[in-house]
Amino acid sequence: MRTNPLPRLTALLVLVISMGVASCAPTVDRPTAQYSIADFMESTSYRGASFSPDGSKLLVSHNSTGIFNAYALPVAGGEGEALTSSTTTSQFAISYFNDDERFLYRTDGGGDELWHVYVRELDGSSTDLTPGEGHTASFAGWSADRTSFYLTTNERDPKVFDLYNYDANGDYARRMIYRNDDGAFPGSVSPDGRYMAYTQVHTTNNTDVFLRDLQEGQTGHVTPHEGDVSSSPLGFTPDGSALLLLTDQDSEFQRLFRYDLATNEKAVLVEAEWDVMFASFSRTDDYLVVGINNDGRTELRLYQWPAMTQIDLPAVPGASVTAVSFSKDGGTMAMYAGGSRFPSDLFVQPVAGGTAPTKLTNSLNAAVDLENLVDAEVVRFASYDGVEIPGILYKPHQASATNQVPVLVWVHGGPGGQSRASYSGLIQYLVNHGYGIFAINNRGSSGYGKAFFAMDDQRHGEADLGDVVASKQVLIDTGWADAERVGIIGGSYGGYMVLAALAFQPDVFDVGVDIFGVSNWLRTLESIPPWWGAQRDALYAELGNPATDRERLERISPLFHASNIRVPLIVLQGANDPRVLQVESDEIVEAVRGNDVPVEYVVFPDEGHGFRNRDNEIAGYGAILRFLDEHLKGKTVAINRSGSVLANTP
Repeated sequence: MRTNPLPRLTALLVLVISMGVASCAPTVDRPTAQYSIADFMESTSYRGASFSPDGSKLLVSHNSTGIFNAYALPVAGGEGEALTSSTTTSQFAISYFNDDERFLYRTDGGGDELWHVYVRELDGSSTDLTPGEGHTASFAGWSADRTSFYLTTNERDPKVFDLYNYDANGDYARRMIYRNDDGAFPGSVSPDGRYMAYTQVHTTNNTDVFLRDLQEGQTGHVTPHEGDVSSSPLGFTPDGSALLLLTDQDSEFQRLFRYDLATNEKAVLVEAEWDVMFASFSRTDDYLVVGINNDGRTELRLYQWPAMTQIDLPAVPGASVTAVSFSKDGGTMAMYAGGSRFPSDLFVQPVAGGTAPTKLTNSLNAAVDLENLVDAEVVRFASYDGVEIPGILYKPHQASATNQVPVLVWVHGGPGGQSRASYSGLIQYLVNHGYGIFAINNRGSSGYGKAFFAMDDQRHGEADLGDVVASKQVLIDTGWADAERVGIIGGSYGGYMVLAALAFQPDVFDVGVDIFGVSNWLRTLESIPPWWGAQRDALYAELGNPATDRERLERISPLFHASNIRVPLIVLQGANDPRVLQVESDEIVEAVRGNDVPVEYVVFPDEGHGFRNRDNEIAGYGAILRFLDEHLKGKTVAINRSGSVLANTP
């Protein structure tokens, strides 16, 4: 299911477990050391990079303690300083203030997605900027002079988000600058505070951009069109004369446009053979950073503004640069770079260049040798009807024609998500323990053009499931996959596809791993959180309306066909999940257990739609390996609390 309309509605139920980088380097049949799930999970995940006012520190979030907290990392290198110290709920840093080291951060209630935005004060105390219960809020950017900032919140009406301006220099007094009576998604505000761009959602393939005059109360239509066109605003140019937006009008792919506010004319700024994903300006407005979704990996481009002269980004050996931010004075850039065998690390470099980037973090656990992990390969195959389907293939080092290994088809979330080319500890863990993986980007996935994206509309659990079933042959054709030991794994919508495959194609896969997947579309669509607002109608148009399409939704819901499931199944579920309610997993587990087949069920009381607690990841992913080893490898494996293998019994 597809939540965020910016730039494209692609992730309503996306489980954020990313794939490995596409690499041309082949793996070699050789012995390899094996690591526990604790070894993989003790790698550190870093997020964000906001420079302090004096440029000496970077505000980041990382989970070195097992829970995400905010930290200040010295730009010169060295130990970071912990700024928050939660032991239960992850806290994610947003941004430093302009003139002092106060900063904004956000947190929710153990994965319930009811986000609140806080200020961490200079004395270490915190101020909740969005107090109350039952609503959710998000940061919407700084004003041009950084004397105020914007937040959206649905506290007035749970179905829509209003836009507020908060004073950054006083007591955080706020005023509503946009009362959302349009059912829209507020976007950026112009540098002079007069205009706001917003998105109107019609369907998952059809969105519009409007420009609101906040002084006069008038609204202009930026993207008039016919047919299905997906558009979204990104932000205004530094001088406020134009709006940058993404749209696939007259193209298969999203292109970056400049919309002139005076003439209402649009001109292409950046286009590629893939989707442009994002664009943002440096703090000094000298540079424009543009991200392109190049076959499942991020291609970053840097342009001098306003000349749009492309500048070479610093190179990080063996890695792809995926994000860039700039210091207040524009003299230093911070960037994330990672590969398929290692998670992203944070680097800094003077904008003027002349020196190699300085590495500030070491994300991968030092106990894990890179040489024992695998690069990934992008492959394509012709599906049941001839449609070309892409995916990412992971071959264990120990796999060969004479040493065939069990394999898994990995299905991403969404349904319009994408198996991305970035590091995944879970995938590397499974591959390290001898499981080949093909992460399919079935029809309906984002990143391959709008026609491909729409191919599964009103055909979920049918057209896309056909691709998943057909992809089994990709693994078998490698010669190193054991055709008699093929499982399927997925999270969120991918978890639904696991259940659908076992219920509707019961003879194809030997085991299933469902990580909080939908089992009953009628319930899921009827229980959409109120703050999804207009997206609900878009989902109904794509998946079906439970009031009018009940017969079809029952037909594609595995719960109503659970009697067909006759292979071992493991289900993981977060008790606080607002997207896939726990009852979805409760009921499918109960139903499949009635078939007298092995079913394991692991519920995490402090998780929502995805893992944020390292101990839970270790427990959950360790349980997955134990399950696979027992039911695909034919072994009973004991795994201790740290995830280490204690014993194997044939």
